[in-house]
Amino acid sequence: MNTPTHRAGHVAVIGRPNVGKSTLVNALVGAKVSITSSRPQTTRHQLLGIATFPEGQLLLVDTPGIHREQKRAMNRWMNRAARGALEGVDTALLVVRAGHWEDDDALAYDALKNAGVPVVLVVNQVDRLKDKTTLLPYLAKVNDGRDFAGVHPISALKRSGLEALVKTILAQLPEQDALYGEDEITDKSQRFLAGEMVREQLMRQLGEELPYATTVEIEKFEVDGNLLRIGAVIWVERDGQKAIVIGKGGERLREIGSRSRQQMERLFGSKVFLETWVRVREGWSDDEAALRAFGYHD
Repeated sequence: MNTPTHRAGHVAVIGRPNVGKSTLVNALVGAKVSITSSRPQTTRHQLLGIATFPEGQLLLVDTPGIHREQKRAMNRWMNRAARGALEGVDTALLVVRAGHWEDDDALAYDALKNAGVPVVLVVNQVDRLKDKTTLLPYLAKVNDGRDFAGVHPISALKRSGLEALVKTILAQLPEQDALYGEDEITDKSQRFLAGEMVREQLMRQLGEELPYATTVEIEKFEVDGNLLRIGAVIWVERDGQKAIVIGKGGERLREIGSRSRQQMERLFGSKVFLETWVRVREGWSDDEAALRAFGYHD
């Protein structure tokens, strides 16, 4: 009797900003390891999400969205991080939004083909298509002149179409034992994830431009029995931005802290005591030294 084949390997999750890459990674992992919001460029770092199935293990490399606009050092860093994720992977997922194919989608596809890895096209948000009859012509258009190892219309948010996608991904991976334990879901530390939880609330609760002028530094992370004591500094670029983050009577900062703490407690399975402060460092997002100090380094 043949023993079932077990496969494992690294899978880059690539695409332009705001197509649902992080939502897909979370859905496959079965836990929230990557922050999400409706704003493009929410993801700033490479992050490994570990999805374990009986047939194999996917090491999903979530990445910042590839984009042409490189106004600031932060934008250039995110593009480097996204392209750097292609090194040493076994296959890649090109995530696009159903019904849309834009210049940055083509840019992402070209980056993948130049890397020489098999590409699985993941057409996300099919549940949002008002006219479902447009899907087949759209898929035909995107496939024309391009080589995909598989094409999968899905809804990451509703977890629809994921089973077939997982089978296609596993088929591209080498036969080998799992590289991480069954209970491991990411390679990032709790300290890193705590900072991301705070930054997620900044992305969700602040105005159109302000979230991009903020970053989070975890200044304190202490384990006290079943309690985590966490101190988070929210950095902004101007005094006016500091006032907006704090809000009238400190109301907005309290809301950001409360929602962040609830997310941390769900993810870490511990009680959390969270303190937050807001500080100013002018022009940090276009300052290579500041980016390195805040953890944005290759």
